Amino acid sequence: MEDLIFEHQTKLTQLDVPFRRYLYYNIDLSNRLIAIKGARGVGKTTLLLQLAKNELPKESTLYVSLDHVFFYENKIYDLAKQFEKYGGKYLLLDEVHKYPNWSREVKLIYDNLPNLKIILTSSSVLELYKSESDLSRRMVSYLLNELSFREFLILETKHVFSAYTLHQIIKSHPELASIIMQKIKPLPLFQKYLSLGAYPYFFENEKSYYQKLINTINLTLEVDILAVENLRYETTLKLKKLLKAIASSSPFTPNITKLSQHTGLSRNSLVEAIRMLNRVGLIHELYKDTKGIGLLTKPEKIFLNNTNLMYAIAKDNTQIGNLRETFFVNQLTCLHEVNLAEKADFIVDRKYTFEVGGKRKTKKQISGLKNAYIAKDDIEVGFDNYIPVWLFGFLY
Repeated sequence: MEDLIFEHQTKLTQLDVPFRRYLYYNIDLSNRLIAIKGARGVGKTTLLLQLAKNELPKESTLYVSLDHVFFYENKIYDLAKQFEKYGGKYLLLDEVHKYPNWSREVKLIYDNLPNLKIILTSSSVLELYKSESDLSRRMVSYLLNELSFREFLILETKHVFSAYTLHQIIKSHPELASIIMQKIKPLPLFQKYLSLGAYPYFFENEKSYYQKLINTINLTLEVDILAVENLRYETTLKLKKLLKAIASSSPFTPNITKLSQHTGLSRNSLVEAIRMLNRVGLIHELYKDTKGIGLLTKPEKIFLNNTNLMYAIAKDNTQIGNLRETFFVNQLTCLHEVNLAEKADFIVDRKYTFEVGGKRKTKKQISGLKNAYIAKDDIEVGFDNYIPVWLFGFLY
């Protein structure tokens, strides 16, 4: 354990990331068992280390990554017992999906070591509440999304920007846009965000950003999914083929028969593969009505999770209309329910209808609808129910 403590202290000493993600301020650390889920690359490890360095007692906190060689021959539960004997209060477990039977041992820690609190991170593909040991009554779960446009601006410009609720944006968007524009010109920065601003490592080296993003995608498919699902390598190749097909025409209206022939997956396997790509944070499934969704129901439209993935995978096939809609879906789904609308593009929280479009977009698609708005690109400030689409990047 001494080596783990030394490595923990070294990591905290080397940590030099003053920027804090939106979730940092929303985690209730009084809970005994906390899970932070998220796609690979969104910053879960950094968030965990920031909590250890700034919010938790240094002398009684231990961070460990569960892919460490220590766990080749040692168990989490044994480490926890020893750590608690030495006065440990907070055990931070990074990447639990890489440790077999993690849930069983975490449950034992929770039940038998009441003075020890656990914060764990996992891939978003891991269905925490469906693990072999039921943790649903014990665990409080949080999801860490990709960088919002607001967070990207903080990193890119060093200015501080507030987040706004959807209600605030709808009711006061001209005033909010004017406040933001006192610090920046949003449109060129918005275009940059669409291409390389979704993952925190963009500010390390922009030239190598897409290579890192492709590596992230491959590791997600080849490591994270395989750590959770019992898949053959051939199935992983089919998942890559499916992702490429979706990227080529996102938003994608799936034709199950054609997709099945293209990927070599059966219908049921194909629908499950789509769900898996959704859980792992690479795509969004959208439906007109979620009430009748069954396990084998295909989504009516599929979007890539964020616009950066479009540039990385589809490259020259990125269309501006698709980019706008993908951005809107990505930013809204972090905090809200988004479905396809009968008229217009989307309905949010079963209340607000949105049509997403360019500068010349009219109200034709939302004519006669209540609580209906145009999320319009290429404008700095909106009016009436025309809202700048970039402003929806300030929700978190």
